[in-house]
Amino acid sequence: MKFNVNQQDLQQALNYCQGVIEKRSTLPILSNVLLNASSSNLTITATDLDLIFIHQISNVEVIEEGNTTTTSSIMYDIIRKFSSGKKINLSLTDVSKLQVESEKSVFNLNCISASEFPLTDENFNQNEFSIKSKQLLKLLNKCKFSVSNDETRHYLSGIFFHQTQTEDKNFLTAAATDSHRMSISKIRLDQQVDFEPIILPKKTIFQLCSLLESYDGDVKISNIKSKIKFELNNSILISKLIDGKFPNYIQVIPKNNQKKLEIDLKLFLDSVDRVASVSLDKKDGVKFNLSKNVLNLSVNNTNSGDGKESLTVKFEHDLEISFNSRYLIDVASQLDGDKIEIFFNDTGSPALIKDPGDFDSIFVVMPMKG
Repeated sequence: MKFNVNQQDLQQALNYCQGVIEKRSTLPILSNVLLNASSSNLTITATDLDLIFIHQISNVEVIEEGNTTTTSSIMYDIIRKFSSGKKINLSLTDVSKLQVESEKSVFNLNCISASEFPLTDENFNQNEFSIKSKQLLKLLNKCKFSVSNDETRHYLSGIFFHQTQTEDKNFLTAAATDSHRMSISKIRLDQQVDFEPIILPKKTIFQLCSLLESYDGDVKISNIKSKIKFELNNSILISKLIDGKFPNYIQVIPKNNQKKLEIDLKLFLDSVDRVASVSLDKKDGVKFNLSKNVLNLSVNNTNSGDGKESLTVKFEHDLEISFNSRYLIDVASQLDGDKIEIFFNDTGSPALIKDPGDFDSIFVVMPMKG
Protein backbone atom coordinates (compact mmCIF):
# COMPACT_ATOMS: atom_id res chain seq x y z
CA MET A 1 0.00 0.00 0.00
CA LYS A 2 1.33 3.39 -0.98
CA PHE A 3 -0.46 6.72 -1.41
CA ASN A 4 -0.17 10.49 -1.04
CA VAL A 5 -2.86 12.56 0.66
CA ASN A 6 -3.46 16.20 1.63
CA GLN A 7 -2.67 16.94 5.30
CA GLN A 8 -5.91 18.84 6.00
CA ASP A 9 -8.13 16.12 4.52
CA LEU A 10 -6.46 13.43 6.60
CA GLN A 11 -6.45 15.52 9.78
CA GLN A 12 -10.18 16.25 9.50
CA ALA A 13 -11.03 12.57 8.96
CA LEU A 14 -8.88 11.43 11.89
CA ASN A 15 -10.34 14.17 14.07
CA TYR A 16 -13.83 12.69 13.55
CA CYS A 17 -12.45 9.23 14.39
CA GLN A 18 -11.26 10.45 17.80
CA GLY A 19 -14.87 10.92 18.88
CA VAL A 20 -15.75 7.30 18.05
CA ILE A 21 -12.76 5.39 19.38
CA GLU A 22 -12.82 4.47 23.08
CA LYS A 23 -9.79 5.77 24.94
CA ARG A 24 -9.49 2.67 27.11
CA SER A 25 -10.40 -0.22 24.87
CA THR A 26 -9.57 -3.77 25.97
CA LEU A 27 -9.15 -4.83 22.34
CA PRO A 28 -6.05 -3.22 20.74
CA ILE A 29 -7.68 -3.35 17.27
CA LEU A 30 -10.46 -1.01 18.47
CA SER A 31 -7.85 1.69 19.19
CA ASN A 32 -6.91 1.56 15.52
CA VAL A 33 -8.32 3.12 12.38
CA LEU A 34 -8.69 1.05 9.24
CA LEU A 35 -7.05 2.66 6.21
CA ASN A 36 -8.05 1.36 2.79
CA ALA A 37 -6.51 2.86 -0.37
CA SER A 38 -8.08 1.85 -3.68
CA SER A 39 -8.60 3.51 -7.10
CA SER A 40 -8.21 7.18 -6.11
CA ASN A 41 -9.90 7.01 -2.72
CA LEU A 42 -8.77 6.59 0.84
CA THR A 43 -11.45 5.12 3.14
CA ILE A 44 -10.93 5.51 6.88
CA THR A 45 -13.02 3.49 9.34
CA ALA A 46 -13.26 3.71 13.14
CA THR A 47 -15.51 1.73 15.48
CA ASP A 48 -16.18 0.96 19.14
CA LEU A 49 -18.52 -1.89 18.05
CA ASP A 50 -21.62 0.20 18.88
CA LEU A 51 -20.80 3.04 16.53
CA ILE A 52 -19.13 2.82 13.13
CA PHE A 53 -17.72 5.83 11.32
CA ILE A 54 -16.62 5.57 7.69
CA HIS A 55 -15.09 8.53 5.87
CA GLN A 56 -13.92 8.69 2.28
CA ILE A 57 -11.29 11.08 0.96
CA SER A 58 -11.34 11.30 -2.83
CA ASN A 59 -8.67 12.56 -5.27
CA VAL A 60 -5.98 10.65 -3.40
CA GLU A 61 -2.87 9.69 -5.38
CA VAL A 62 -2.88 5.91 -4.87
CA ILE A 63 0.38 4.39 -6.10
CA GLU A 64 -0.21 0.93 -4.69
CA GLU A 65 -3.59 -0.28 -3.41
CA GLY A 66 -3.88 -1.96 -0.03
CA ASN A 67 -5.08 -1.67 3.57
CA THR A 68 -3.88 -1.73 7.15
CA THR A 69 -4.79 -0.47 10.64
CA THR A 70 -2.76 1.75 12.95
CA THR A 71 -3.29 3.51 16.30
CA SER A 72 -5.75 6.33 15.73
CA SER A 73 -4.63 8.72 18.50
CA ILE A 74 -0.93 8.57 17.62
CA MET A 75 -1.52 8.99 13.91
CA TYR A 76 -3.88 11.92 14.53
CA ASP A 77 -1.36 13.57 16.85
CA ILE A 78 1.37 13.33 14.21
CA ILE A 79 -0.78 14.43 11.25
CA ARG A 80 -2.13 17.51 13.02
CA LYS A 81 1.41 18.66 13.82
CA PHE A 82 2.51 18.55 10.17
CA SER A 83 2.40 21.77 8.14
CA SER A 84 -1.17 22.53 7.11
CA GLY A 85 -2.17 21.54 3.59
CA LYS A 86 1.09 19.80 2.73
CA LYS A 87 1.31 16.46 0.95
CA ILE A 88 1.75 13.41 3.20
CA ASN A 89 3.22 10.18 1.80
CA LEU A 90 2.10 6.95 3.43
CA SER A 91 3.44 3.52 2.60
CA LEU A 92 3.27 0.07 4.13
CA THR A 93 6.99 -0.81 4.28
CA ASP A 94 6.43 -4.07 6.10
CA VAL A 95 3.36 -6.08 7.21
CA SER A 96 3.45 -4.33 10.56
CA LYS A 97 4.97 -0.93 9.75
CA LEU A 98 3.34 2.12 8.17
CA GLN A 99 5.73 4.85 7.07
CA VAL A 100 4.35 8.38 7.33
CA GLU A 101 6.45 11.07 5.66
CA SER A 102 5.99 14.80 5.13
CA GLU A 103 8.63 17.43 4.36
CA LYS A 104 11.59 16.47 6.59
CA SER A 105 9.71 14.17 8.99
CA VAL A 106 9.55 10.37 8.81
CA PHE A 107 7.58 8.16 11.21
CA ASN A 108 7.20 4.40 11.25
CA LEU A 109 4.00 3.37 13.00
CA ASN A 110 3.09 -0.09 14.24
CA CYS A 111 0.22 -1.77 12.43
CA ILE A 112 -2.23 -4.61 12.98
CA SER A 113 -3.47 -6.47 9.91
CA ALA A 114 -6.71 -5.16 8.40
CA SER A 115 -8.13 -8.69 8.51
CA GLU A 116 -8.46 -8.37 12.30
CA PHE A 117 -10.60 -5.25 12.07
CA PRO A 118 -14.25 -6.00 12.98
CA LEU A 119 -16.58 -6.38 10.00
CA THR A 120 -18.44 -3.18 9.35
CA ASP A 121 -20.55 -4.07 6.36
CA GLU A 122 -24.21 -3.53 7.12
CA ASN A 123 -27.17 -4.55 5.08
CA PHE A 124 -29.73 -1.80 5.48
CA ASN A 125 -33.10 -2.00 3.84
CA GLN A 126 -34.15 0.57 1.30
CA ASN A 127 -36.61 2.59 3.37
CA GLU A 128 -34.40 5.63 3.50
CA PHE A 129 -35.41 9.26 3.52
CA SER A 130 -33.45 12.49 3.26
CA ILE A 131 -33.37 15.50 5.50
CA LYS A 132 -31.39 18.74 5.32
CA SER A 133 -28.28 18.69 7.50
CA LYS A 134 -29.12 21.98 9.23
CA GLN A 135 -32.59 20.72 10.14
CA LEU A 136 -31.22 17.54 11.68
CA LEU A 137 -28.61 19.58 13.57
CA LYS A 138 -31.40 21.80 14.90
CA LEU A 139 -33.26 18.79 16.32
CA LEU A 140 -30.13 17.45 17.97
CA ASN A 141 -29.08 20.80 19.46
CA LYS A 142 -32.52 21.60 20.83
CA CYS A 143 -32.73 18.25 22.61
CA LYS A 144 -29.25 17.02 23.50
CA PHE A 145 -28.88 19.00 26.74
CA SER A 146 -32.01 17.33 28.18
CA VAL A 147 -30.63 13.80 27.71
CA SER A 148 -30.25 11.95 31.02
CA ASN A 149 -26.90 10.90 32.50
CA ASP A 150 -28.61 8.36 34.74
CA GLU A 151 -27.17 4.93 33.87
CA THR A 152 -30.02 3.09 35.59
CA ARG A 153 -32.66 4.42 33.22
CA HIS A 154 -30.87 3.75 29.95
CA TYR A 155 -33.98 4.52 27.87
CA LEU A 156 -33.63 8.20 28.88
CA SER A 157 -29.95 8.43 27.90
CA GLY A 158 -30.68 9.34 24.30
CA ILE A 159 -32.98 11.34 22.02
CA PHE A 160 -36.28 9.76 21.01
CA PHE A 161 -36.90 10.22 17.27
CA HIS A 162 -40.26 9.35 15.73
CA GLN A 163 -42.62 10.41 13.00
CA THR A 164 -45.69 12.40 14.01
CA GLN A 165 -48.68 13.81 12.16
CA THR A 166 -50.58 17.00 12.78
CA GLU A 167 -53.63 17.43 10.58
CA ASP A 168 -52.22 16.25 7.24
CA LYS A 169 -48.62 17.34 7.82
CA ASN A 170 -45.81 14.89 8.61
CA PHE A 171 -43.01 15.68 11.04
CA LEU A 172 -39.85 14.12 12.34
CA THR A 173 -40.09 14.79 16.06
CA ALA A 174 -37.34 14.57 18.66
CA ALA A 175 -37.79 14.44 22.43
CA ALA A 176 -35.40 14.10 25.36
CA THR A 177 -35.80 14.24 29.12
CA ASP A 178 -33.84 13.58 32.30
CA SER A 179 -37.09 13.82 34.35
CA HIS A 180 -36.14 17.32 35.59
CA ARG A 181 -36.50 18.95 32.20
CA MET A 182 -37.67 18.06 28.72
CA SER A 183 -37.05 19.26 25.17
CA ILE A 184 -39.31 18.58 22.19
CA SER A 185 -38.57 19.77 18.68
CA LYS A 186 -39.84 18.82 15.25
CA ILE A 187 -39.21 19.47 11.58
CA ARG A 188 -41.56 19.16 8.68
CA LEU A 189 -41.16 16.20 6.31
CA ASP A 190 -42.21 16.45 2.67
CA GLN A 191 -44.11 13.19 2.92
CA GLN A 192 -44.81 10.29 5.22
CA VAL A 193 -41.72 8.11 5.59
CA ASP A 194 -41.12 4.52 6.58
CA PHE A 195 -39.40 5.12 9.91
CA GLU A 196 -39.69 3.14 13.14
CA PRO A 197 -39.38 5.12 16.40
CA ILE A 198 -35.84 4.98 17.81
CA ILE A 199 -33.75 6.18 20.76
CA LEU A 200 -30.42 7.54 19.56
CA PRO A 201 -27.55 7.16 22.09
CA LYS A 202 -25.72 10.15 23.54
CA LYS A 203 -22.33 9.33 22.01
CA THR A 204 -23.89 9.07 18.54
CA ILE A 205 -25.66 12.41 19.04
CA PHE A 206 -22.41 14.25 19.75
CA GLN A 207 -20.57 12.53 16.91
CA LEU A 208 -23.37 13.38 14.48
CA CYS A 209 -23.39 17.02 15.66
CA SER A 210 -19.68 17.41 14.96
CA LEU A 211 -20.16 15.99 11.45
CA LEU A 212 -23.19 18.16 10.70
CA GLU A 213 -21.59 21.38 11.92
CA SER A 214 -19.16 21.32 9.00
CA TYR A 215 -21.54 19.90 6.40
CA ASP A 216 -24.27 21.58 4.39
CA GLY A 217 -26.36 19.23 2.31
CA ASP A 218 -28.73 16.30 2.53
CA VAL A 219 -28.43 13.51 5.06
CA LYS A 220 -29.83 10.11 4.09
CA ILE A 221 -31.31 8.19 7.01
CA SER A 222 -32.25 4.51 7.06
CA ASN A 223 -32.89 2.21 9.99
CA ILE A 224 -33.22 -1.49 10.60
CA LYS A 225 -34.43 -3.01 13.83
CA SER A 226 -31.53 -2.19 16.13
CA LYS A 227 -29.37 0.16 14.06
CA ILE A 228 -29.55 3.44 12.19
CA LYS A 229 -27.43 4.75 9.35
CA PHE A 230 -26.72 8.39 8.50
CA GLU A 231 -25.12 9.10 5.13
CA LEU A 232 -23.53 12.46 4.41
CA ASN A 233 -21.64 13.40 1.29
CA ASN A 234 -18.47 11.48 2.12
CA SER A 235 -19.14 10.15 5.62
CA ILE A 236 -21.30 7.35 6.97
CA LEU A 237 -22.27 6.90 10.60
CA ILE A 238 -23.89 3.63 11.69
CA SER A 239 -25.07 3.33 15.26
CA LYS A 240 -26.69 0.78 17.50
CA LEU A 241 -29.87 2.07 19.11
CA ILE A 242 -30.94 2.12 22.74
CA ASP A 243 -33.18 -0.81 23.48
CA GLY A 244 -36.08 0.34 25.62
CA LYS A 245 -39.36 2.21 25.63
CA PHE A 246 -39.32 5.98 25.80
CA PRO A 247 -41.98 7.29 28.23
CA ASN A 248 -45.14 8.98 26.98
CA TYR A 249 -43.74 12.50 27.00
CA ILE A 250 -46.93 14.15 25.68
CA GLN A 251 -48.68 13.69 29.02
CA VAL A 252 -45.88 15.60 30.78
CA ILE A 253 -46.45 18.78 28.75
CA PRO A 254 -48.31 21.21 31.03
CA LYS A 255 -51.86 21.84 29.74
CA ASN A 256 -53.09 24.68 31.95
CA ASN A 257 -50.18 27.06 32.35
CA GLN A 258 -52.02 30.33 31.80
CA LYS A 259 -49.63 32.82 33.43
CA LYS A 260 -47.38 34.10 30.68
CA LEU A 261 -44.03 35.79 31.28
CA GLU A 262 -42.50 37.52 28.27
CA ILE A 263 -38.98 38.87 28.41
CA ASP A 264 -36.08 39.88 26.16
CA LEU A 265 -34.03 36.71 25.60
CA LYS A 266 -30.54 38.19 25.90
CA LEU A 267 -31.50 40.21 28.95
CA PHE A 268 -32.91 37.09 30.62
CA LEU A 269 -29.95 34.85 29.74
CA ASP A 270 -27.34 37.36 30.91
CA SER A 271 -29.26 38.13 34.08
CA VAL A 272 -29.73 34.49 35.17
CA ASP A 273 -26.08 33.79 34.33
CA ARG A 274 -24.93 36.75 36.45
CA VAL A 275 -26.94 36.00 39.59
CA ALA A 276 -26.02 32.30 39.35
CA SER A 277 -22.32 33.25 39.54
CA VAL A 278 -22.60 33.34 43.32
CA SER A 279 -23.45 29.64 43.33
CA LEU A 280 -20.31 27.57 42.89
CA ASP A 281 -21.85 24.41 41.48
CA LYS A 282 -24.91 26.06 39.88
CA LYS A 283 -27.07 23.69 41.98
CA ASP A 284 -28.59 26.50 44.04
CA GLY A 285 -32.00 27.50 42.79
CA VAL A 286 -32.44 30.85 41.13
CA LYS A 287 -35.55 32.26 42.74
CA PHE A 288 -38.14 34.11 40.65
CA ASN A 289 -40.18 36.66 42.54
CA LEU A 290 -42.76 37.88 40.05
CA SER A 291 -45.25 40.70 40.34
CA LYS A 292 -46.88 42.91 37.73
CA ASN A 293 -44.25 43.56 35.01
CA VAL A 294 -41.34 42.98 37.40
CA LEU A 295 -39.10 39.93 37.79
CA ASN A 296 -36.76 39.82 40.77
CA LEU A 297 -34.11 37.13 40.45
CA SER A 298 -32.07 36.01 43.43
CA VAL A 299 -29.60 33.29 44.36
CA ASN A 300 -28.54 32.60 47.93
CA ASN A 301 -25.59 30.36 48.77
CA THR A 302 -24.67 29.73 52.42
CA ASN A 303 -20.95 29.45 51.62
CA SER A 304 -20.43 32.25 49.13
CA GLY A 305 -23.14 34.86 49.55
CA ASP A 306 -26.12 36.05 47.53
CA GLY A 307 -26.99 37.92 44.34
CA LYS A 308 -30.08 39.80 43.21
CA GLU A 309 -31.24 41.41 40.01
CA SER A 310 -34.44 43.12 38.91
CA LEU A 311 -35.86 43.05 35.38
CA THR A 312 -38.76 44.76 33.64
CA VAL A 313 -40.95 42.12 32.00
CA LYS A 314 -44.47 41.50 30.73
CA PHE A 315 -46.40 39.65 33.44
CA GLU A 316 -49.80 40.12 35.07
CA HIS A 317 -49.66 37.97 38.24
CA ASP A 318 -47.86 37.41 41.55
CA LEU A 319 -45.75 34.26 41.75
CA GLU A 320 -42.72 32.85 43.54
CA ILE A 321 -40.90 29.88 41.99
CA SER A 322 -37.32 28.52 41.90
CA PHE A 323 -35.38 26.77 39.13
CA ASN A 324 -31.98 25.21 38.59
CA SER A 325 -30.11 28.02 36.83
CA ARG A 326 -28.20 25.61 34.58
CA TYR A 327 -31.50 24.28 33.14
CA LEU A 328 -32.71 27.79 32.29
CA ILE A 329 -29.37 28.74 30.69
CA ASP A 330 -29.32 25.52 28.63
CA VAL A 331 -32.79 26.20 27.21
CA ALA A 332 -32.32 29.94 26.66
CA SER A 333 -29.04 29.31 24.82
CA GLN A 334 -30.90 27.28 22.17
CA LEU A 335 -33.69 29.75 21.39
CA ASP A 336 -33.78 31.48 17.99
CA GLY A 337 -36.03 34.50 18.63
CA ASP A 338 -35.36 37.79 20.45
CA LYS A 339 -37.73 36.91 23.27
CA ILE A 340 -38.41 34.02 25.63
CA GLU A 341 -41.93 33.09 26.79
CA ILE A 342 -42.38 31.15 30.03
CA PHE A 343 -45.82 29.87 31.02
CA PHE A 344 -46.52 29.11 34.70
CA ASN A 345 -49.31 27.47 36.64
CA ASP A 346 -48.20 27.67 40.28
CA THR A 347 -45.13 27.41 42.52
CA GLY A 348 -44.94 23.62 42.45
CA SER A 349 -45.81 22.95 38.81
CA PRO A 350 -43.48 22.62 35.82
CA ALA A 351 -42.98 25.67 33.60
CA LEU A 352 -43.48 25.56 29.85
CA ILE A 353 -40.96 27.52 27.79
CA LYS A 354 -41.65 28.59 24.22
CA ASP A 355 -39.57 30.30 21.58
CA PRO A 356 -41.48 32.92 19.53
CA GLY A 357 -38.79 32.41 16.87
CA ASP A 358 -39.47 28.67 16.55
CA PHE A 359 -43.01 27.35 17.00
CA ASP A 360 -41.77 23.79 16.48
CA SER A 361 -39.82 23.57 19.75
CA ILE A 362 -41.02 23.58 23.36
CA PHE A 363 -39.27 22.99 26.68
CA VAL A 364 -40.53 21.94 30.10
CA VAL A 365 -38.58 22.65 33.29
CA MET A 366 -39.48 21.35 36.75
CA PRO A 367 -39.25 23.86 39.60
CA MET A 368 -36.96 23.29 42.60
CA LYS A 369 -38.45 22.51 45.96
CA GLY A 370 -38.06 24.99 48.76
